[in-house]
Amino acid sequence: MALATLPEGAAKGPAVRAMFDRIAPRYDLVNRLMTGGLDQRWRAAAVDSLRLAPGALAVDLACGTGDLAEQVAARGARTLAIDFAREMLVRGRRRGIDAHWVHGDASALPLPDAAATGLVCGFALRNFVSLPDAFAEIARVVAPDGRIALLEVDRPDSGVVRAAHGFYFDRVVPRLGALLSDAAAYRYLPRSTAYLPAADELRALIEKAGFAEVEQRRLLLGTAQIWTGVRS
Repeated sequence: MALATLPEGAAKGPAVRAMFDRIAPRYDLVNRLMTGGLDQRWRAAAVDSLRLAPGALAVDLACGTGDLAEQVAARGARTLAIDFAREMLVRGRRRGIDAHWVHGDASALPLPDAAATGLVCGFALRNFVSLPDAFAEIARVVAPDGRIALLEVDRPDSGVVRAAHGFYFDRVVPRLGALLSDAAAYRYLPRSTAYLPAADELRALIEKAGFAEVEQRRLLLGTAQIWTGVRS
């Protein structure tokens, strides 16, 4: 499926999975180029917010090729990297990151209740078929007082900044993606922000799932965001 339109309902999961399988070979390269390497700083900030103790079990949900898993492992935590795109896992395993790689879906995580001390997720909320179902599963596997950090794209509020970001994100990024990887996938990327609820609604969904101290940290003038929370 070329993702000419945003897939909905039952069609979304298979379409998005196939897309990520296609773009896996150059996924890291395009991420670095389109963010100027800032995505790595944002990932480090997200992992830092988990406050992981050495030996703690942390989940990198929708891990891709393992950028966040690498950050988690570097802090001495045991790392479980989960993704529904098998080609992403193949690429991740080749990197030699100290993590356990698992094929799985956010709606049915392969973990017992309260198994993880922390969970981090990078740029994937808009790709889940059902945010309420994903948040319910995240709450199920994170132990009481465990922390989550959800890194995502955002849209700036300021008119001038929003216009400049829109030109880059909606026009330049798809062309860069087409040149280096997959045109349809990188046309989907800016359009997929339509899946993200407004901040108040997203906060309510996270709190309803069972998290307290839910906070949004906006990055680079509102072009990205990190949501954090503590399992009640």
